[in-house]
Amino acid sequence: MPCPNYTELLSVVQPHNAGLQLAQDPRFCGGQIGMGGVLHTWTRALLYHPHVHFIVTGGGWSQDRRWRAARKDFLVPVKALSPIFRAKFLEQLRQSDLFPQVPEQVWQQAWVVHSQPIGSGLAAFKYLATYIFRVAISNQRIITLNEGRVTFKYKDSATKQIKFATVTAEEFMRRFLQHVLPDRFVKVRYYGLLAPACRQLLQQVRQGLSASIGKLKSAELITTAPVARYVFGFELQNLLIGLNRSSNVTSILASESLFQ
Repeated sequence: MPCPNYTELLSVVQPHNAGLQLAQDPRFCGGQIGMGGVLHTWTRALLYHPHVHFIVTGGGWSQDRRWRAARKDFLVPVKALSPIFRAKFLEQLRQSDLFPQVPEQVWQQAWVVHSQPIGSGLAAFKYLATYIFRVAISNQRIITLNEGRVTFKYKDSATKQIKFATVTAEEFMRRFLQHVLPDRFVKVRYYGLLAPACRQLLQQVRQGLSASIGKLKSAELITTAPVARYVFGFELQNLLIGLNRSSNVTSILASESLFQ
């Protein structure tokens, strides 16, 4: 079973910094954005695939206390964001004991960040909520347990077809236990405008957006302007291969689609 180093990795690396920095540029958003990140560790077939999804406000709060909305289909340039993300990741990982275990070629490869608009964001919130309040597999997906073998169903992300997988009971338990997080580990984190330390600023943003926004529910702040899907699916799995083997790392990509 892969070593769950992603918990230690996320405790020393804050992947949101790159997005917050670039969004401050007046050529793009020009203000402080809000970000909510969710750790997701499994595929639909229960395979080990740790990655992080971020939902980002479709605008930011400027220094002159105005809401600056992002363009409908553009938040920040991903080609500029990708090397910043890699540099921030490298800078912070250097401060941990994990850094010597990562092969040098990891930092020479191109990293890719994917960003996509998602309208009001309500569908994305609903999708990610399943990862917050549910475990890796529900009882409804387990078809049979027969002679020490478990059969379960899943939807193939490429074909959208229902498929069936049969594994030994030991393999099924191994896959499932990979996704049990350590006690007290926080899988949902908030940054920028949505950070707990910015509650007073968040209230100012609500008041600044419109006179009626104070009547909205807290979560609806993000739906008052176009919301961008901002995904750091930075293939933690591949980085962890490097941490566990310190060689033969194929790649680190951050282009994993949010809706697998």
